[in-house]
Amino acid sequence: MTPEELDMFVIGGGINGAGFARDAAGRGLSVALCEKGDLAEGTSSRSGKLVHGGLRYLEYYEFRLVREALIEREVLMNAAPHIIWPLRFVLPHSPQDRPAWLVRLGLFLYDHLGGRRKLPGTRTLDLRRDPEGAPLLDQYTRGFEYSDCWVDDARLVTLNALDAAERGALVLTRAPAVSARREDGRWRITTQNSLTGETREFLAKCLVNAAGPWVTDVLTRVAGANSSRNVRLVKGSHIIVPKFWEGPHSYLVQNDDKRVIFINAYEGDKALIGTTDIAYEGRAEDVAIDDGEIDYLLGCVNRYFKEKLRREDILETFSGVRPLFDDGQGNPSAVTRDYVFDLDETGGAPLLNIFGGKITTFRELAERGMREIAHVFPKMGGDWTEGATLPGGDMPDADYDAFRETLKAEVPWMPRALREYYGRRYGTLTRRIVGGATGLEGLGRHFGAHLYEAEVSWLVEKEWAVTAEDILWRRTKHRLDLTEAEIAAFTEWFDRAHAEAA
Repeated sequence: MTPEELDMFVIGGGINGAGFARDAAGRGLSVALCEKGDLAEGTSSRSGKLVHGGLRYLEYYEFRLVREALIEREVLMNAAPHIIWPLRFVLPHSPQDRPAWLVRLGLFLYDHLGGRRKLPGTRTLDLRRDPEGAPLLDQYTRGFEYSDCWVDDARLVTLNALDAAERGALVLTRAPAVSARREDGRWRITTQNSLTGETREFLAKCLVNAAGPWVTDVLTRVAGANSSRNVRLVKGSHIIVPKFWEGPHSYLVQNDDKRVIFINAYEGDKALIGTTDIAYEGRAEDVAIDDGEIDYLLGCVNRYFKEKLRREDILETFSGVRPLFDDGQGNPSAVTRDYVFDLDETGGAPLLNIFGGKITTFRELAERGMREIAHVFPKMGGDWTEGATLPGGDMPDADYDAFRETLKAEVPWMPRALREYYGRRYGTLTRRIVGGATGLEGLGRHFGAHLYEAEVSWLVEKEWAVTAEDILWRRTKHRLDLTEAEIAAFTEWFDRAHAEAA
């Protein structure tokens, strides 16, 4: 087998790996990325769905991290206005927890640390009169409202991979790296497709280990190397329930243990509640919410709201393992959300390991990482991603509202809810998905809710979707809107059609 020769090979198809592949490909490097499962299948699809500065990190004096994240928040809003948009958070004040002056000081810093330009600032609320206080218990009379951003995390990963591929990168899913060894100043990497058994070999000048929770496994077992750095695995779980308040805003509440819980408006008529922060010792693949976490999240919500949530209200749960850089802190909530690079240049074949990181700072992480290895590629292009859009985000002035009106004129036959669905997930790519259709029949078979065959074809042909789960949960959230019968029918159809195509 003749190996394929590359400049860079990236292991890990989460947000850091996809961001790295995109950045490198845009500099003119030849790049391949492999992922052992689906894109964003691990940590990157199991977040709280926020692009944010991390208000609570101020309490741990992470001022630089917060400032950088706030700056990136604005950059990402311009890059992907279809999947990232402003979200207002209501923070009811609980006198038993942090004093009001401390909360207000934190929000003042949050407003001013990152050079906020597009988002409105903090305002004080009288919860007895302002409508945001209506669903809250009467004992909460004062609150604050501030800005952050929503993001479809799994789609953010996929769009980075799509941009990387359009710039020449090779993206391999369901293809774990089974071996990576230094050989004559380069890396020889072998991947094996877990579905077909196909093996491929590559020779790369540089190897980037962006495996997230599996970074140490790749470092030691796959690459046969070692590092003095490590990650701490912290489990974060969320529950999804029907939305129980009016208005587009979300809530941030403080629990009696001083932790904060987000209660986010989600997918129109639902609420996403989380996250927990628990040290995790098991296999990252096996992570799942436990009864204690469910009780914790329900108890926190019920401490503040008139409507009491019960277990029966839970529509869905998900858990993820966050690979935090181990900085020696005992409390999982206090462990830094910053990232650290470890560059090993043994034998003239660089290995760049990434420890930690968060969705908001993925672009900056990739840019800084490329600077770490710039000496390996002296002829590569310069930094470019700060002003670039992601696929579907190329709207004048990053104005989604104007794009919405343009799309309405282009596809007047499309129902408003479906048009908004396409616009919010695909942006300007909607035109490529819809093609020349002049009515709903042009979108092909209808599987229920907003799921049509045209979208499925796009996701399979362009976005590496291989299973029904890839489509229903990571590329979209149709799993929340289809009935059990519709999910079963779609899965049967998809499996049959995919088997025939293969």
